[in-house]
Amino acid sequence: MNSLTIINQSLATSSISCPPQNPKPFCKTHSRLASTVSSDGRRAAVSSLNFSATGAILPPLRACTSGFNRRRASSNDAHPIVGGSSEMREPSFLEFITSERVKVVAMLALALALCNADRVVMSVAIVPISLSRGWGQSFAGVVQSSFLWGYLISPIAGGALVDYHGGKVVMAWGVALWSLATFLTPWAAETSVLLLLSMRMLLGIAEGVALPCMNNLIARWFPKTERSTAVALAMAGFQLGSAIGLVLSPILMSQAGIFGPFVIFGLFGFLWLLVWISATSSSPDRSPQISVNELRYIQNSMSVPSLSKTRKVIPPFRLLLSKLPTWSLIVANSMHSWGFFVILSWMPIYFKTLYHVDLRQAAWFSAVPWCMMALVGYFAGILSDRMIQSGISVTLTRKIMQSVGFVGPGFALIGLTAAKSPFIASAWLTLAVGLKSFSHCGFLVNLQEVAPQYSGVMHGMSNTAGTLAAIVGTVGAGFFVELVGSFKGFLLLTAFLYFSAAIFWNLFSTGERVDFD
Repeated sequence: MNSLTIINQSLATSSISCPPQNPKPFCKTHSRLASTVSSDGRRAAVSSLNFSATGAILPPLRACTSGFNRRRASSNDAHPIVGGSSEMREPSFLEFITSERVKVVAMLALALALCNADRVVMSVAIVPISLSRGWGQSFAGVVQSSFLWGYLISPIAGGALVDYHGGKVVMAWGVALWSLATFLTPWAAETSVLLLLSMRMLLGIAEGVALPCMNNLIARWFPKTERSTAVALAMAGFQLGSAIGLVLSPILMSQAGIFGPFVIFGLFGFLWLLVWISATSSSPDRSPQISVNELRYIQNSMSVPSLSKTRKVIPPFRLLLSKLPTWSLIVANSMHSWGFFVILSWMPIYFKTLYHVDLRQAAWFSAVPWCMMALVGYFAGILSDRMIQSGISVTLTRKIMQSVGFVGPGFALIGLTAAKSPFIASAWLTLAVGLKSFSHCGFLVNLQEVAPQYSGVMHGMSNTAGTLAAIVGTVGAGFFVELVGSFKGFLLLTAFLYFSAAIFWNLFSTGERVDFD
């Protein structure tokens, strides 16, 4: 019996372990002997053996190279997870814009556009509705604020559900409910005031899950070097939704009546829902449409959170609130929301009071600042990703982006108070709103980096704080003006709060993952 037969018999009953290094062969002739899978499902080790021409056994070669290692995919995965080199080339621009992950973020942008359009349509419709029902300014304000009642209570619970069930499912329910609330608003308004307030509150509850879902899905689909661009694309839809709602609502009302925009926007929400359910997935490894190359790139670029490893439904709130990076996110979101809603709610009145401009006929005033915010936000996202790709730390990048997003609007509001004409004032306002979009590459992306396993609930916590700040700022502006008699004084106060929030952010924020376990 020769040596080769003896080795074949031994391999059938035992395994030969792979040595740590692969030595060079002693001669040109060699053979590879591989074992087969045994009947009990265990795989024997694969070994490469070198033989000389006379059959002498040489030291075994290592056959278990890292480039062919494979990890079994779970039963829920649409693709096996293929291992490979840890260094992957960056995708080209064409590969990026045609990728499955960009399709997901494009659908998110459309959902957020509908979210804001459904929200602001009441701002246009409230004037004719109030006139037809004899409502005063105070009760019209109650109807407007009923949206915030619901928006205040849902983000934390919605964020916890997002972390547990994934962004696709929760976003689907959110869009379904807020589209239903929008579609039924005409019926509710014709039936009773209580039903109208209930529909607006339901709209707020459903829309409270939108941004946590966006954060959760981007954390699963995009590496750190692409997340700023992804958030910028999604938030561009959010800002354009304001412009779309404010510009299209008067046109639709003139053609289809006061309640026409509610019906049309509600139907668009149901159409979006059909596409979302059939064409997207909660994570890359569950997508049947994703290519093998894109899946490998995503998995090798980051640690993809798995739905099977999500945390408990009730998050550790005390532990989350014990960390200063959490408070930096809460403060940043609060200040961002304060400035956003103060500008959205009070600037038309500010321009009408100081410059005697009838803004109801100036659609450009309503649309231009939010279009500028979407445009600047996209370029800020690209800049932020390029900074990280060039070697700048994630922490420094987030601090720079958020500083621009707070300090820039602060100085712009100071310039607004000194403007002598409505044209100059509107330019300062557009600049303030545009620079605010840098915050999307600051605190909004940072939620995914500080606590990817709790990104939904963290967003919910900071969003609830932001909603409270929005209510205080919006209501407080009216009391401030009554007591002090100056809109400019309140804008200067807002600028001071912007600067203070920027200091707090730079002291306590981080771009690294925080241990919350």
